Amino acid sequence: MSSLCSLATVAGVDEVGRGPLAGPVVAAAVILDPVMFIRGLTDSKKLSAKRREVLSQEIYQRALAVSLGRAEVHEIDRLNILQASHLAMQRAVAGLNSAVELVLVDGNVSPGFACPSVPIVKGDLKVAMISAASIVAKVSRDAEMCDMHARYPEYGFSRHKGYGTREHIAALNSFGATKHHRKSFAPVAAVT
Repeated sequence: MSSLCSLATVAGVDEVGRGPLAGPVVAAAVILDPVMFIRGLTDSKKLSAKRREVLSQEIYQRALAVSLGRAEVHEIDRLNILQASHLAMQRAVAGLNSAVELVLVDGNVSPGFACPSVPIVKGDLKVAMISAASIVAKVSRDAEMCDMHARYPEYGFSRHKGYGTREHIAALNSFGATKHHRKSFAPVAAVT
């Protein structure tokens, strides 16, 4: 990119929620403002929940554009988790309110977009706009899983966010699966 203006048309995208047994996969796409530096951007998994919350608010305030995309449980079960993750990322990029010339994607594979894209392994550690996307997606999905906990407290969603912890597996064995569980995932299939 030869100028700061052209940087505004580059979006970073990342997703969260590939591994859980329940809930959607959520992706975020972010176009950062090259003159509005945000200190502390890194892989969302390296940050405390409180720090992610603060950074997510700052990203929404300072970024040129932020968009969320998702793939629901029935889409995960129908497509498979990789294709559903790609769908969520495509939806996030499509939802940006700015024309995008290039998408930088966390990972080693890039889903198809309407513009060129480049996959970057560990991009959430290396590229600020991918880090920002990682943080926004994680905060959004975690909040949704906490809301789910209020409806299904016996599963402990606020603690494990849908991942296959011992607590979650025990709850599945005791109470069966909810409509939010991924029936194509083996631990859930075993109780349905």
